[in-house]
Amino acid sequence: MHFHIYKYIHTHTSSSSSFLHYIPNSNTNQMTSSISPWPLFLLLLTLIIIFPIFSALNLSNNNSTNALQFNLIRSQPNPNFSILDHYRHLIYKDLHRHETLFRRRKACEDNATILSSVSMPLSSGAYAHNGEYFVKIHVGTPPQKFLLVADTGSELLWMNCRRSQRCRRCANAAGKKRAFHSDSSSSFRPISCSSELCKTTLPFSLTTCPRSDSPCLYDYSYDDGSTAQGIYARETATVMQSNGRLEKLENLVIGCTSSTSGSSFQGSDGVLGLGYSPISFAVRTANRFSGRFSYCLVDHLSSRNRSNYLVFGPNRSVRSKLARSTPLVISEQTQPLYQVQVVGISIDGQDLRISKAVWDVNGDGGTIVDSGTSLTFLVEPAYKAVTAALNRRLEPVPKVQIDPFEYCYNWTSLKALEIEKNGMPKMVVHFNNSARFEPPVKSYVIDVAPGVKCLGFQSVKWPGQSTLGNIIQQEHFWEFDIRHLRLRFQRSRCLIKR
Repeated sequence: MHFHIYKYIHTHTSSSSSFLHYIPNSNTNQMTSSISPWPLFLLLLTLIIIFPIFSALNLSNNNSTNALQFNLIRSQPNPNFSILDHYRHLIYKDLHRHETLFRRRKACEDNATILSSVSMPLSSGAYAHNGEYFVKIHVGTPPQKFLLVADTGSELLWMNCRRSQRCRRCANAAGKKRAFHSDSSSSFRPISCSSELCKTTLPFSLTTCPRSDSPCLYDYSYDDGSTAQGIYARETATVMQSNGRLEKLENLVIGCTSSTSGSSFQGSDGVLGLGYSPISFAVRTANRFSGRFSYCLVDHLSSRNRSNYLVFGPNRSVRSKLARSTPLVISEQTQPLYQVQVVGISIDGQDLRISKAVWDVNGDGGTIVDSGTSLTFLVEPAYKAVTAALNRRLEPVPKVQIDPFEYCYNWTSLKALEIEKNGMPKMVVHFNNSARFEPPVKSYVIDVAPGVKCLGFQSVKWPGQSTLGNIIQQEHFWEFDIRHLRLRFQRSRCLIKR
């Protein structure tokens, strides 16, 4: 073993700061025989002690570059449904969801100037089993696996739950499905109904509190008649970082659903709320991983083996030079929804005449980005302008009547082939900061039946909010930077390299 011997000279700068300078000793060979072994021993001992510390610091610093990755799975259409039935079911579900989201915002605005505390409607959008994207997640200690709907329009992570092997009411929620067995988890801690968290923060919590240590109850009532009841608790989720290491996310607020009714939750074990809220999984997790999360939605009619990822932290697929960026608008009146400031829509380069009030996030309008809604909903002034402009370009194609769409076309005609050959109408949504969102044509001129295409928009009342659903978001990366309040997006086929 060979060591270089250095002289360490204690010097002083003009500012009286002390430094240790080292200079190679030119007489190393002469000095080796006369040097005591103690300095070498002390040097080795110092290295042994300090090296692990620097290694730990290095790993800690690298956490900011790591990411959490969840497989993002597209739910499959009901095999007993035709494509048209599929869309009718989505529209039925989406309309109820949109009305509920708008009522929730309206309730916040109306009460904000009257009451110091807000009473929100106990309702939410209905989730059909064939209109969303699912993620797999492990909850509890030891971990239990679940398949949840990824929903940017709500803030709560909840699963079907069995709190006791003898619980009879739980059978209604879980049935033969997967259920979270809370009594098998050592990290499950119910939140008491007497806590400030239950009284003032948790959404849809009930005032029922027979004893101070009784659990905090919630009751979701869905517009299609579906309901979900359960208790709030704190729990641990186990996730895998991009470097392969397992990470425990502790003290998360979850919902333990013991009773449900209706058909809204078919195909999943619950909901992963990705909305903006102090209690949401998205905010809690993103804060530990660079303050952002992202996803890429595969084609909504893709085969079962097509999937992508929900990522918390840096996503290598989002390239800063290619991505467009616009401010993400978050307010107390619209939480947990993510809003963007649209400045206009153009068709084939022509700006449409739509009142600026329609897009004003600080007024009666605005636009939300929602993964839990399927189609795109435009308030009436925007809907009329957009569909009229697209219809003018598709006017030569023979019309067909298909409820509930207003504009449908016989795509087996020669005129349709001619339009496809010459180029389909190009729609651009213009966001603030000069960001252009150019969805693929199939996201707004959609196939609803063999040989039939329709304009994939639905009209909602004005004043109100417009919604960009998951169909128009498909084949794009979407990154929600909630730390810097930016929404980034980039065109992609969402293919996973295996």
